[in-house]
Amino acid sequence: MSKVRQALLGRPLPTEATAQERLSRSAAIAAFGLDALSSIAYAPQEILFVLVLAGAVGMALTLPITAAIVLLLAILTLSYRQTIFAYPNGGGSYIVARENLGTRFGLIAAASLMIDYLLVVAVSVTAGVQELVSAFPGLNEYRVIASVVCIFLMVYANLRGIREAGMIFAIPTYAFIATLGLLVAAGAVRWALGNLPQNVGGSPSGIEPLTIFVALRAFSGGCTALTGIEAIANGVPTFRPPETRNAAATLVTLAVVLGVLFSGVAFLAAQTGAVPTEENSVISQVGEAVGGRGPLYYAVQFATTLILVLAANTSFNGFPRLAAIMARDGYMPRQLANLGDRLVYANGIMILGLVAAALVIAFQGSTHALIPLFAVGVFICFTLSQAGMARHWWIQRGRGWAQKLAINGLGAATTGVATLVVASTKLLEGAWVVLLLLPLLIWLMYRIAGHYRAVSEELIPRGGRLPPAIPVQHTIIVPVPGLNRAVAETVNHAMGMGKQVFAVHVTDDLDAGARLAEQWRAWGTPVPLEIIHSPYRSVVGKLDEYVTAIDAEHPDYAVMVVLPEAVPKHWWEGALHNETALRLKAVLLFHPNIVVADVPYHLHGERWDYLPPEIEGTD
Repeated sequence: MSKVRQALLGRPLPTEATAQERLSRSAAIAAFGLDALSSIAYAPQEILFVLVLAGAVGMALTLPITAAIVLLLAILTLSYRQTIFAYPNGGGSYIVARENLGTRFGLIAAASLMIDYLLVVAVSVTAGVQELVSAFPGLNEYRVIASVVCIFLMVYANLRGIREAGMIFAIPTYAFIATLGLLVAAGAVRWALGNLPQNVGGSPSGIEPLTIFVALRAFSGGCTALTGIEAIANGVPTFRPPETRNAAATLVTLAVVLGVLFSGVAFLAAQTGAVPTEENSVISQVGEAVGGRGPLYYAVQFATTLILVLAANTSFNGFPRLAAIMARDGYMPRQLANLGDRLVYANGIMILGLVAAALVIAFQGSTHALIPLFAVGVFICFTLSQAGMARHWWIQRGRGWAQKLAINGLGAATTGVATLVVASTKLLEGAWVVLLLLPLLIWLMYRIAGHYRAVSEELIPRGGRLPPAIPVQHTIIVPVPGLNRAVAETVNHAMGMGKQVFAVHVTDDLDAGARLAEQWRAWGTPVPLEIIHSPYRSVVGKLDEYVTAIDAEHPDYAVMVVLPEAVPKHWWEGALHNETALRLKAVLLFHPNIVVADVPYHLHGERWDYLPPEIEGTD
């Protein structure tokens, strides 16, 4: 299995190779910026999905709402740039909130971010498949299958390692920036020349009046463009030295590219009158209006599909790292803190892929159905992180602290208002699910932490002392399926472990039991054999009763059950052996006073074409 794993994922990397897995600025945009960049494909569309309900009057608000979101992007960029320098070891919302606001707020931030990471995978992949369906409508019935396949390809790519994943995703990332930038530039030129087509989506028929609530709903939908902007601040240690300078420069570059392309797509959508549908996205309509269904159109659609699918990479970087930090703090299972062969948190990667695939199947691959669950969690993280940073500057002071406090305070205030808007406007559309999951996940984190604390307290030596170093006296029980070399070796080992050794055989055939008893006496071992009749063929149940009875009869001795186990030469033969032993161990595991030991007997059989003598030569 290790050879198969190595062939699929690459050779294992030593811990010392961590430094070689660091990211350059260009690779970091591909590794951490995909979530933010990919939102260009669906954030303008979510604005229009709401405004189109108010007709032409509503559509006129497209650009003002876009401007408000770009302003919020600028505030967040300045705020998280400060976080990068204040927390060079990674200033995730969980760490910032925990250290400055307390554990409770840290867990709220962590739970919110974990839910958001799951939704990022589901939303980005389904949106990518939607772009493909827009270009090739015949693929619509396969959108769920295609989305699940894309998720598991992402799992595979990330299991190979962060540096390889960054290299794999770099070309599609820059292809998306180049093709979409070319489309926006071409559209701007045609608009300036006055020959940009209009009303490409038809005249919107307003079915409800334009109200403040409608405008706020459109704003909350467009705020999905801001998800992922915090990812770089979370992953500062993965940058090449100097880590903080490279991370800060990458964040600013990402924000500029995101702001320009997001504004450009929204502007062209407003000028062309694009009206989004489940079958035809805004980018598809804008691309067709600018240059028709020519090479540029298909290049943009293909690059957008790739970038949306690969945007899940932000979550595959962030979720396992956050889960590992929380596992080390005792709030998540400790297995999530283990680095795999390729220096990635493989357990977190696989869990994220499985849950995201389940979400896609549950929502039938619909991006618009998943969007209402999206962004609520991340805005809670934005608010707690910025509030934590504001308190950090208030307490730490230092050079320029007042200016830094003002920037993070403004970030906390604006994202706090945005959180209320997003949560209230999306509540009935599905955000209530996230708001219900948050306390459940936090409760689970507290339960996990409580379990680990209880286990730690129980395992700590009482009074500061360990039990005295004296040998434990055992009563040895050897379950015997028959008399063979493996059983004989097990019994011999058992006699060396304790003075009281019992062998027991369970059968529903008393004649067969009598024959085994005779063979046992002929063998000449001093260990007595007890035959237990089981008329209902319950081997494990009878053995469990026998072990319990022996434990009660010998309270001064610990009971040890010693099992003979055949170990085949080839791993694939394992399913043919030791079924009863495995079931018995599973039952005895929960007996507080029972110790179970294995005596392996290694088989050396080679031939698969062997036939017993009595049937050799027959057809």
